[in-house]
Amino acid sequence: MGGARLRLGLTILLTVFLVGPVRGEAPRPVHGIAMHGEPALPPDFTHLPYANPDAPKGGRLTLAAIGTFDNLNPYILKGNDAAGSGLPFESLTIQNLDEAFSEYGLLAETIEMPADRSWVAFTLRPEARWHDGRPVTVEDVAFSLRILKSKGEPFYRAYYANVVDAVAEGERRVRFVFDGTVNRELPLIVGQMPILPRHYWEGRDFEKTTLEPPLGSGAYRVRSVDPGRSITYERVHDYWGANVPVMRGRYNYDEIRYVYFRDPNVALEALKAGEFDLRIENSSRFWATGYTGPAAERGLLKREAIPREGGVGMQGFVYNLRRPIFQNRALREALNYAFDFEWTRKNLFYDNYFRTESYFPNSELAAREAISEAERALLEPFRDRLPREVFEKIYEAPRTDGSGNIRENLRRAFEILKAGGYEVRQGKLVELASGRPVNFEILLDQGGLFERIVGPFVKNLERLGVEARVRVVDDAQYQRRLEEFDFDMVVAVFPQSLSPGNEQRNFWSSAAARQSGSRNLIGLEDPVVDFLIEKIVQAPDREALITACRALDRVLLWGHYVIPHWHNRETWIAAWDKFARATKNPRYGIDIFAWWIDPAKERALDERRRALGLAVR
Repeated sequence: MGGARLRLGLTILLTVFLVGPVRGEAPRPVHGIAMHGEPALPPDFTHLPYANPDAPKGGRLTLAAIGTFDNLNPYILKGNDAAGSGLPFESLTIQNLDEAFSEYGLLAETIEMPADRSWVAFTLRPEARWHDGRPVTVEDVAFSLRILKSKGEPFYRAYYANVVDAVAEGERRVRFVFDGTVNRELPLIVGQMPILPRHYWEGRDFEKTTLEPPLGSGAYRVRSVDPGRSITYERVHDYWGANVPVMRGRYNYDEIRYVYFRDPNVALEALKAGEFDLRIENSSRFWATGYTGPAAERGLLKREAIPREGGVGMQGFVYNLRRPIFQNRALREALNYAFDFEWTRKNLFYDNYFRTESYFPNSELAAREAISEAERALLEPFRDRLPREVFEKIYEAPRTDGSGNIRENLRRAFEILKAGGYEVRQGKLVELASGRPVNFEILLDQGGLFERIVGPFVKNLERLGVEARVRVVDDAQYQRRLEEFDFDMVVAVFPQSLSPGNEQRNFWSSAAARQSGSRNLIGLEDPVVDFLIEKIVQAPDREALITACRALDRVLLWGHYVIPHWHNRETWIAAWDKFARATKNPRYGIDIFAWWIDPAKERALDERRRALGLAVR
């Protein structure tokens, strides 16, 4: 499963399948489907376990965004999406964050699929309505598939590659036709597809950026837009789906407003000043030292670390293999020894974070044990194409003592470089075959937090004779250069769930490497990787999925396509003390839209703010 944008927020959607009916029987309509086994919630469930059906409605949630925006259509490649621009739209089904991957009906009242999952059909709820009052129709569903695959961002073409068409079969029933490829995830990911109104988009250019609020059917619609500075969504008070079980007790705020700041430092100060309400923190420095001042010290602005369960994906310095300089695996491996994580953790991260040594960390999908016989059977036909370490070793990132002295690591790097065809001439590392010095650019996004991390890495590279230049560009240019693969090295995240599937094609496949705007930033074109992706997509059960993911993990790790960074096993939240939530947190994520503003707490907070001389919004 995957999101739609290159810059990935860290919401992790994780996956579980309804066992189909006995072969030969007609599929029966059901309320939900799961990846493996049966969905946990019964047909008569009234709300999600982490939502309070009696939560009061009201108040305003103000959040921060970084950078700028120029587009309210989040489903195209062009432009910078406004924060929250998916809020007005809905899908056929919605995920329960208490299960690894189960989907329950939202626009869809019931779901049908045969035992072999060769198709799936959804019956729409008769009460489903667009914000203009017109009904959501099966024609809208079919239109959405076609427009997203033909004119949406490249992600959709890869994600729904095995979906041939959506066919109307009655007033409220629509059936998705698959191409016959074994792809057991398809019924679930089709349910995740955003449904768009045909009558609104016909006659409009779908591929063009727009600041005109598009028509949706969701709990919120755009109220006002201040281009590049803020956007406000208002709750639809006659929202058609308020009593649908997956929505009851959620989306409780009357308004959701996003305010833009130029960088995270400014945003943090704005939070402490009360300019917005809640922040999911991703900087260990800010978490350890940034929350100071009267509001934080007296408990008006509270911090909470919530344990995170499940996969968190790979973040790292990403090589662009489209650049000839990075075609040599030995160079890619050697440069890894110049990144001193232990020093970085001690001096910059306040001893937070864990070193990432898998593309599926913090999960059973990670290849953290010796290769199994099942994995070996998958990979044995490709032994002559793979590094021997894939079969013989468990990947471990280079380590140091944290003192800043990495002499031993640099010595090992020089050994690898010498064996790989490099030598130092007049202080510069040179590739012997071409005579080219090794130099490249590290592209960073303006307002990011990586300059202080990249600086020591660059200095260590200099000790290897490598010239690495750091270039910081604005948000729009950074996005454009990623989409066009116009970079040597970037910092990127490849998020993962507990049930990987079709999104792996967009991350690693040969086809995606040649598709502008895909997430194959590495430029991987490897038939072994392509083979393993399909094994993941076609996995008939959980055991087969784990085997294929671990095999892919080994191949990617020992290809040295990234210099791995770190990951967090907690979600850090700082929020002004006016929120309430159900006693149970979701097992596999955070749903702040299931929270609500407690009127009594908000009144008390306002009084305490006045007492401290702080502004009251």
